[in-house]
Amino acid sequence: MLRLMPLLAASVIGMTAAVGGYTFIYARGYSYLTNDPAACANCHVMENHYSAWVKSSHRGVAVCNDCHTPPGLVPKYITKAKNGFHHSVACTTQRFHEPIRITDSDRDVVERACRKCHEDIALTIEGPQHGETRRLSCVRCHSTVGHLE
Repeated sequence: MLRLMPLLAASVIGMTAAVGGYTFIYARGYSYLTNDPAACANCHVMENHYSAWVKSSHRGVAVCNDCHTPPGLVPKYITKAKNGFHHSVACTTQRFHEPIRITDSDRDVVERACRKCHEDIALTIEGPQHGETRRLSCVRCHSTVGHLE
């Protein structure tokens, strides 16, 4: 029995790598490492969002990652990995709300992205007296910006 343990371990590792590799290729996992917005439409629940973005005014100035991931290489890929894992589980199990909904933490990322590009407008609307605790939400009123939905 003790001699079979290395063989069993190697078999499990090999099967896991094979299934993982196949899934990565089949699901076009490599495309999520790019900045290409078409990668977001790999999943059918995102097709309407992608189509709407193609027609939006933001198409010329921003891709999905500009609004939906935080700045910086490490935070960007941590967010992409976290969301990719949750999306793959949801799509595999078919347990997700349609239309897809944004999480609170992802909404915060989008809010910061809005403010990064539109800081002057946000400051003009809020005025200098509002601190971090009393900020207005850009996406509360502009929820369809970038997606037209």
